[in-house]
Amino acid sequence: MGEGTWGSLETWAASTRGSLPQYQEFLRVASLSAGVYVLGPGAVDGQSPHGEDEVYYVASGRARFRSGAEERPVGPGDVLFVPAGRPHQFLAVEEELVLLVVFAPPEGGETPPVPVDGAPSTVRTPPP
Repeated sequence: MGEGTWGSLETWAASTRGSLPQYQEFLRVASLSAGVYVLGPGAVDGQSPHGEDEVYYVASGRARFRSGAEERPVGPGDVLFVPAGRPHQFLAVEEELVLLVVFAPPEGGETPPVPVDGAPSTVRTPPP
């Protein structure tokens, strides 16, 4: 897509529902990666601490969020920051939770090479 990428978070969420993993990465560049994470009502968030800083944007749904010793309710419009290495998880998911997730640097630490023209080497378009 050249200099950028765009798509519908809802389209990405729809492609993730009912499958494992519940996380679908849709962008990876040298400085960050981004994806959508979907948890249905009553789902168990089994993630473990990451080696990267992480930002969550709650697009829809309601749950509780624990980061370290702090716990709070979360809902649409909330933005959550989790520093690298901190234990965290979503609890008591009341309504399907759709989260935009951004990792910096990219999750897993493996960053693909960036072509000479500067375009990201891994950009995915939303499924049809």
